[in-house]
Amino acid sequence: MTARPNDTNAIVDLSVRLGRLSLRNPILVASGTFGYAREMVPFVPLADLGGIVPKTVTARPRAGNPTPRIVETSAGMLNAIGLDNDGLDHFLEHHLPWLRTVGTSIFVNIAGEDIDQFVAMATQVGRAEGVAAVELNISCPNVSHGLDLGVDPASIRTLVKRVREVCPHPIVAKLTPNVTDIVVPARAAFDAGADAVSLVNTFKGMAVNWRKRRPILANDIGGLSGPAIKPLALRMVWEVHRALPELPIIGIGGISNVDDVLEFLVAGASAVQVGTATFADPSVSGRLVDELADALKAEGVADVKSVIGTLRSNRG
Repeated sequence: MTARPNDTNAIVDLSVRLGRLSLRNPILVASGTFGYAREMVPFVPLADLGGIVPKTVTARPRAGNPTPRIVETSAGMLNAIGLDNDGLDHFLEHHLPWLRTVGTSIFVNIAGEDIDQFVAMATQVGRAEGVAAVELNISCPNVSHGLDLGVDPASIRTLVKRVREVCPHPIVAKLTPNVTDIVVPARAAFDAGADAVSLVNTFKGMAVNWRKRRPILANDIGGLSGPAIKPLALRMVWEVHRALPELPIIGIGGISNVDDVLEFLVAGASAVQVGTATFADPSVSGRLVDELADALKAEGVADVKSVIGTLRSNRG
């Protein structure tokens, strides 16, 4: 059925494609903000989402950074969690079997200490069933060497190429915004065979207790997320889409309502990840699926794919 203005029975096609990856809709949840998803069952109909990205897993269990490691800001949140997780073996044995049953696409987000460890982890994940995609976290600012790979185009190119050789699942590179030109690392990932990129991870930031003359975070610095970074993330999505229109993008940064979602889509993202907003409202991601369909229907749009990348510059 074709959607028309004022046609309350019209059906809007929310399905999207990111390279080899097909999603029922463009609303995903971001790694590190949704736990392993089991704890979100009371709040979100998981099967309604386009996909779930559980918290980053590392080769071995990590306790993360010392506390305090989260601080609220006037327009978002600084975190220095440090990839607290149960380790890849435990994830594959205990979390993934349950995640396979929830009825939506599961992205496995992995972080290695170096390229060889990334490849070894990707090899394990590549053997696992029920994985829709692997998201490479090469952009966490809160762990040792967390940004080393993500700011070096040659390393990104080598990493993605080697992971692609050992892992049959679609590959998504999650990139850092803490670079001079976001197009450079995006192009490196694309050239090496990434199916998509996630734009962007958190911005390095700091909160200070001036009376104590100390940073508030035990790690001194952390990653800034939330509404404060949305204009910056939008700009980066737009720049990458204009430079590399063939590269599918997952937009991340300050998304909390349907207008935010549509702004990222028209700027060039094929899907989005909802992150910090979940802490304030655990049900937000599920609600956005319905609100996106309603917003498109109200505009007479029958297929969400028709709005992706439609933003036009005022400068011609």
